[in-house]
Amino acid sequence: MTRDKVSFAFSTGFNYSGYVESELDLPDANADCARAALTGTRSEAVDSTPLLAELWRQHSGALWENGRHKENCCAFVHEIHDFMQLQRIATYDDMLIDRLVDHFRKLGNRNSTINRKLSALYRLLRKAERSGQIARLPSYVRLRERNSRVRFLTLEEEAVMFSAIGERNPHHELLCMFLLDTGARIGEALALKWGDIHKGVATFWLTKSGRSRSVPLTERAAEALALVSARAHGTTGPFSTIPYANFKYNWNQARKENRFSDDPHMVPHILRHTCASRLVQAGIDLRRVQTFLGHQTIQMTLRYAHLATNDLDQCATALNAINRAGVASGTGSET
Repeated sequence: MTRDKVSFAFSTGFNYSGYVESELDLPDANADCARAALTGTRSEAVDSTPLLAELWRQHSGALWENGRHKENCCAFVHEIHDFMQLQRIATYDDMLIDRLVDHFRKLGNRNSTINRKLSALYRLLRKAERSGQIARLPSYVRLRERNSRVRFLTLEEEAVMFSAIGERNPHHELLCMFLLDTGARIGEALALKWGDIHKGVATFWLTKSGRSRSVPLTERAAEALALVSARAHGTTGPFSTIPYANFKYNWNQARKENRFSDDPHMVPHILRHTCASRLVQAGIDLRRVQTFLGHQTIQMTLRYAHLATNDLDQCATALNAINRAGVASGTGSET
């Protein structure tokens, strides 16, 4: 990649017409997410129990920072609120949790999705309990999650996707390169400031876990930032002028052009999976991969453990050495 071959304009405008749906039809985190409760009468026994939408309006600002995670939780909470209203459920008890699990499973939700929805509910109800708005929290045992298939890009798939995206918007192609080589979530990359990049290291402050993370830049990631810097006059960060919906639209167009439309895993987050997979395949130990990606628990990183097949060869090599030493000393057995 050479700088003189790259020419693009920094603009927050969209290069397409029409409405584009995001992956989830989520409400704006900066707007008042509390929708009006369905009209109807409530008995005197439950009249003092606050509606879930009202609890969100009161406490969401203190519990969640603005961003896509808050938007997701907002959607989860209001989905549960609507279910409670339609089923005329007015108490937060164990029966509610059982009915929600049954309802979500009938919708085809996986255990991992159900856990995330109920996690948002519990966080809100825990705040309400501490505030004296509900008497007790319902009990819930986290559902067991099965490891889903990890899909990552081959070098050939990377080349055709990046090329197609670059033809539509070179700035977006540079973002893809940065995401793949840093393992950053897209929200982390879009929020990155120029001041967060120092001596070949990028520090992400707005992360999903709430903990900052610093990662060294590859030569390709550093070159991508240099190309952006040459034309990003007056911007707060290398990718701060890219609207997510615009990037997602161009990604989906490249996906269609390369006949990946039927592949549900071909979404921008695959770049993060690809980064993790390549690190493990290269022999990087899982603890380092966990730190590099910012996983809160090692269990999340273990999804990629099956790719580290070469590590098992070291086990056989070690045992072979012990066996040979035993045979040489006359204390071991030989087949």
